[in-house]
Amino acid sequence: MNYFRTAILLAGLTALFMGVGFLIGGKGGVAIAFVVALAMNLFSYWNSDKMVLRMHGAQEVDERTAPEFYGMIRELAGRAQLPMPKVYIMEEDQPNAFATGRNPQNAAVAATTGLLNSLTREEVAGVMAHELAHVRNHDTLTMTITATIAGAISMIANFGFLFSGNNRENQAPFGVVGTIAMMILAPIAAMVVQMAISRSREYEADKLGAEICGRPDWLASALGKIAGAAARIPNLAAERSPATAHMFIINPLSGERMDNLFSTHPATENRIAALMRLAQTMGGSGGLTAAPETPRGSGPWGASSGMRSGPWG
Repeated sequence: MNYFRTAILLAGLTALFMGVGFLIGGKGGVAIAFVVALAMNLFSYWNSDKMVLRMHGAQEVDERTAPEFYGMIRELAGRAQLPMPKVYIMEEDQPNAFATGRNPQNAAVAATTGLLNSLTREEVAGVMAHELAHVRNHDTLTMTITATIAGAISMIANFGFLFSGNNRENQAPFGVVGTIAMMILAPIAAMVVQMAISRSREYEADKLGAEICGRPDWLASALGKIAGAAARIPNLAAERSPATAHMFIINPLSGERMDNLFSTHPATENRIAALMRLAQTMGGSGGLTAAPETPRGSGPWGASSGMRSGPWG
């Protein structure tokens, strides 16, 4: 996603934020919301990646603490012609992953322990290549700032009803009805913005990620497994911070929340079908069973590494 589209997205979310400010505080609320949104955009540019990683309890690892996983990221980053990102692991049973950072020079990739423990090395390589594709496409800045501002819009909308009663200017023409409508519609509008940009970026990252690792069927196999597990295994950190759901490779939210009525991800079966078509054009396997089941080492991504024996090694 280019910088122009990033600017349009931020402008739209900023306008929505100001609209919420108007409904809460009238003209004065617009001015306050504009200043707050400007400060939030600047803060998000420099700090939102750290905030998202902290929300999900991500711990940074290196060559010493996770040699196999770290080595995989280094090799994939080299194939993608990217600087080495920071590497994080999240203690979470649900298999999933995301990328963040304001640019490729300040990027980070994060995977859950569920991903590393339940998928083959080849499937993990496909997933992390997808995340590095987001970095190369400059999706990470957009997605991270979107998560921050969308979360703020939802929060201020929920508080709007408490503060609107004392604002007589706001009572006309909107009044209580307008405030209640804002509380409902503002978070939905923020989710729609996320949804509009997220679907196309996932397809693009699938394609580029498959090209980076050299095997579309690896990523296709991983998507099927992650989607199935995500439906069974809750991601509590994501449930607490649903505005970050669009950053993950598969929607981490359970079906118990309204958020899933507005999925930010394309249908998994459509993504798998597109990857299988790509596999045929690249000369890769035409079926999911072709992804090699490499035996694991002595522990979850411990000292031994068989990744360099693959076709992208």
